[in-house]
Amino acid sequence: MSIPPPPGPQQPPSAPGPHQAVPPQGPYQAPGGYAPPYQPWGQGYVPFNRPVPVNGVAIASLVLGALCFLPAVGLVLGVIALVQIRRRGERGKALAIGGSVLSTIGLALWVLALATGGVSEFWQGVKEGARGETALSLGKGHCFVEPGALGGATRGLDEVPCEGVHDGEVFGTFTMPGGDGYPGDSTIKDTAYVRCHPLARSYVMDSWAWPENVDLYYYTPGERAWGRGDHEVACVFGNADEYGTLTGSLRADETTLDADQLAFLRADAAVETFADQEPEDLAEDDLEGNKTWAAGMDTAVAGQIRALREHTWPAGVAGQMSTYLKDLENARKEWAKAATADDAVTFDQHYYEAYEVDEGASTVAVRKALKLAATPRSARYGDSGGSGGSGDGEGSGGSGDQGSTQV
Repeated sequence: MSIPPPPGPQQPPSAPGPHQAVPPQGPYQAPGGYAPPYQPWGQGYVPFNRPVPVNGVAIASLVLGALCFLPAVGLVLGVIALVQIRRRGERGKALAIGGSVLSTIGLALWVLALATGGVSEFWQGVKEGARGETALSLGKGHCFVEPGALGGATRGLDEVPCEGVHDGEVFGTFTMPGGDGYPGDSTIKDTAYVRCHPLARSYVMDSWAWPENVDLYYYTPGERAWGRGDHEVACVFGNADEYGTLTGSLRADETTLDADQLAFLRADAAVETFADQEPEDLAEDDLEGNKTWAAGMDTAVAGQIRALREHTWPAGVAGQMSTYLKDLENARKEWAKAATADDAVTFDQHYYEAYEVDEGASTVAVRKALKLAATPRSARYGDSGGSGGSGDGEGSGGSGDQGSTQV
């Protein structure tokens, strides 16, 4: 049986026949028995219990804003969502507003991070975390322990306080220049030998404070690490025994010394540096070379005397400093005589006379007054050379002066 269409708006309803269904009489039935018109089946009927949809763009804006990921996009999506919600009558206005607010905050933070360099620091941290912590990721003044020996390949280090027991102490870093490819282990180690020694002097300014069991080690990037952009070399203090340990920091620079100690050590530094340039051949084999060097020592000591006299010393140091300056003047005279010696015997005589001041009684007295290391080194050790180890890991360590306490 079929149901005829409802009457049009201008037609009164006819009485139902014997085979016709009676239209439902709801609460909105018109007076007199007339039912309001309704749409036939199949013309877009929507049930009244279907919920209004939530705007998807508003959800995306909130997600991007909460995660601070692409905050500018999250802000734009929030504005678009508000327009769509107003036009379509959808839900999600609170989500769009929340996403816009969070995205605005995130965008402000990104701008601040870019202005202060925070993004580059964050990215550097991500790279270091991805490659594992090695000596190459530790900065100057940091100490660490290592599972293996210092001279072997390194795949991971744990940072520890320098006051306690540790395997190595980073006293400086530098970056190798880039190029077309890996320069090779020997090239990197040769460069490390040259670059790390001055860094050691600036980190431990008091050469008398060097323990005899300390050597230099170099941590260099392997070929794979170099290919990932790691070109940094770390200069490290370690025990002369690669399986040994150190306790306490060796640092003695402007961060740990007072003004009087710094003035004394800086005046002494020029002489120490020039003393390292002493010819390898003895005067009997190279008299002229040694005489030229002695003349340079005369000049260096003159600069040391001048710097010490320009500084105002406290009462507890002034007396010892006066005696020390007199001895330095005598040492300078000996260097001048060595520079004009006619033969090797005469040169050696003035050479030893000049060097006696270096570890003499007046030097010890002024060091004690300044509260610096006051135990003289019994001999000066030449650099024994050597090269660091190599590996295919993140970095490799090696001894630069194993067996030598002098840098």
